[in-house]
Parts: sequence; C-alpha cells; structure tokens
Amino acid sequence: MTPEPPPKIRVLLADDQALLRATFRILVDSCPDMEVVGEAADGTEAVASTRAHRPDVVVMDIRMPGTDGLTATAEICADPELVDTRVLILTTFEIDEYVARALRAGASGFLGKDVGADVMLDGIHTVASGETLLSPQATRMLIGRFLAAPDPDDRLGSPEALAELTARERESMAFAAEGLSNVEIAERMFVSPLTARTHIQRAMTKLQARDRAQLVVMAYQSGLVKP
Repeated sequence: MTPEPPPKIRVLLADDQALLRATFRILVDSCPDMEVVGEAADGTEAVASTRAHRPDVVVMDIRMPGTDGLTATAEICADPELVDTRVLILTTFEIDEYVARALRAGASGFLGKDVGADVMLDGIHTVASGETLLSPQATRMLIGRFLAAPDPDDRLGSPEALAELTARERESMAFAAEGLSNVEIAERMFVSPLTARTHIQRAMTKLQARDRAQLVVMAYQSGLVKP
C-alpha cells in the first residue's frame, strides 16, 4: 500500500499589494508540499482570515493600511485557538526595531522582501516546523539591543519561571538564545541533536513558549542570558 503523503503546509498571505500577493500565491502553490488557503489586504483581514482558515503559517507584511502587521501578529499570537499558527514577517522595512517588535509580538521569523524565492520557501518550511528564522548573528544583535531592555508591556520571562527547568534545559535555552542551532547546541553539551531538541522542547513546554523565538525572548528577559 502506498503511504499517504504528509499534509501540505497551509499558508495565508497578508499584504496590501494585490500584485505581490498574486506573485507569492504562484510561488507558494508551485511548491508541492504547500498551498495558499487565504489572502488579506490589511491587519484586520489577516486576523479574521487566520481565524477562519487556521493556516500553519501567515506570511505577514508590516506596513499595511489600518491595522498594521505587527498589531495583527500580536493578536494572532495571543489567541489560544491559534496556538498552532506561526507568523513569518516579510517586509521591505528591514530595521532592527521592527524585527524586535515582531519577535515581541510572537512572530517566528523575519525576512526582507528582497530575498529569493528559495529563501522564502525555506523560511516558510522553517517556521512551520517550529524553528526561528533568524541568523545567529541577527539573533544576538537584536536581543542584545532591544529585547533585553525592560518593557512594562512584556511579561514573557521571569527568573522565577526558570525554577521549573532542569539544569540541562536552562543550559540548552541559553545556547538557543545565543542563536545556536540544535546541532550546535548538541556539540556544546556533548549530547545528540535529538537530545538537544528534546531539552529545548521541554523548556518551551514548561515555560509555555509558543515557539523557539519566544523562548529566546524569555531567556534574555528572565536574566538567564545577558546581552
């Protein structure tokens, strides 16, 4: 018996430019393991469409009329019924503060619109799998400059919350906050990549982090890692 193919990654496109949405739709639909399930022209539509279609990944522009992409991202990521949806920010405005705000809002990744088609598709695959789409250098820079700064609106990480973690889970969380991949964490901890991934997943579960990006934010805001 031929095994059933894995389910396709369901993608929702949120951008105020209809031509770009049409281009992205052609690109995503050309990938055999992805499909576009909806589109939105502003943040309000993005939230409504996400609730209606429950996509795996929302490709979200930042600058849109009315409700912007960052506000929409925060609303999507705060909705407990959308816990399985990941947001990939795709924008022409690649400035550090936007990246930091996107991560604070709960986004799982950030790409500029000038990236190639392969990079964009890889990015969708990356965030759909629960990983963070930021290079180690970008992670260290952004966290150090923005996310470590006290913010009264942020209540993600606290020193007390880390008490639930084992020493190995805290260690793996700290390495993740430095931008290391699971393979690199495994090398530092002298364990297998599977074990490293397990430590990360357990830390995320205990701290109720929706994905690796939020775990990184928690590591800095709790003081586990210093910029």
